[in-house]
Formats: sequence, structure tokens, C-alpha cells
Amino acid sequence: MRTTVAALVGAVLLTGGLAACSSEAPTSSAPQPPAIKPVAETSLAAPAASGDQPKGITYDVKRIPVGAQLSTGSSVANGQTTVELKVSGLLPNTKYGSHVHTKPCGAKPADSGPHYQHTKDPVSPSVDPKYANAENEIWLDFTTDAAGAATGTATVKWEFRKGEANAVIIHATHSSTEHGKAGTAGDRLACLTAQF
Repeated sequence: MRTTVAALVGAVLLTGGLAACSSEAPTSSAPQPPAIKPVAETSLAAPAASGDQPKGITYDVKRIPVGAQLSTGSSVANGQTTVELKVSGLLPNTKYGSHVHTKPCGAKPADSGPHYQHTKDPVSPSVDPKYANAENEIWLDFTTDAAGAATGTATVKWEFRKGEANAVIIHATHSSTEHGKAGTAGDRLACLTAQF
């Protein structure tokens, strides 16, 4: 009798274990992209009159209000870099351009320097589409939703050189691809210091 009960209990446990194993979701062998690691996040302020500048600056409070939120992050895997920019509190249903720049934010819009380029254009400002393009620079253009929020993402087949990518700038229009205007996107409206 005990042998029969033990055999039945064993069979039930074995059946339950097999059922549990077979009900698990199949695992995917496809590599998952690495998670975006935060680099910088802040509410925008007006530039300081002198001295140290805020981490996030708006240069045009009508188009990007004080208090608007910006955050950026990046991930690197297999020689590729992905950069993400999230915004909120901007004008609704509006197109903006955005790029990674070489220097931190300053009191003046031009203080953040030129766009970061993987292969540097020997001519500055760079408007040659051979250099000023979405494969050689980080372009994060976006269009806000009805609430003034958006996310811009770019993936390129290279990694930043250490210490050379230090800010994300938001511009007034989407980036141009036209020869002689390539990479231009209108006025610099806001800046987020972000050391990639």
C-alpha cells in the first residue's frame, strides 16, 4: 500500500513538473539591445548672468519654456551607439531638430560648439552632407505630441571619443540634408549638458 501511494505521489509530482516546464514561454535567442543608461536629466532654466551655468538652459522661453524637462541617455554594444532624448513641456505638435554637440552648455547658444562628428569635417561650420549627416553625427530630431512631449532616438555604427561629446542642443527645425545647409536646423533654442 505504501509503495503504491509513494508511486502515485511521485507520478503526480513528475507530471506537475513536466506541465510547469512545458508551460514556460520559449526563450528568444535573438540578442536584446542594451538598456539606455541615463546621462543627464533636468528642468530648463534661463542662462545665469555669470559664472557656472545651469545643466539645462533655454535660450528662447517662447519656444522652449523655463521648466521644460529634458533627459538623455545612451547605450553601446558591438561598436554601435544609441542615444535617446526625451522632452516634455515644449510647444505641442511642433517640429524640433536636435544634435549632440562637442562642448557643455554656456550662457550663449554658440558656447556648446559644433556638432559632434565621428569623421571630422576639415571645414567649419560643417554643411557638407559628406560629414553633416545622420550616420556621421547624432541627429535626434522629433515632433512633439499634443502635450508637448516627444522622444528622439539615433543609432550609429561607432562610439563617441572620450570627452568630445558634451551636450545635446535642441534647434528650431528638423535637420536639413541639402548641400550647403546639411545638418543645419535653425536657431539653438535649448541646451542640456550631457557628457557621453
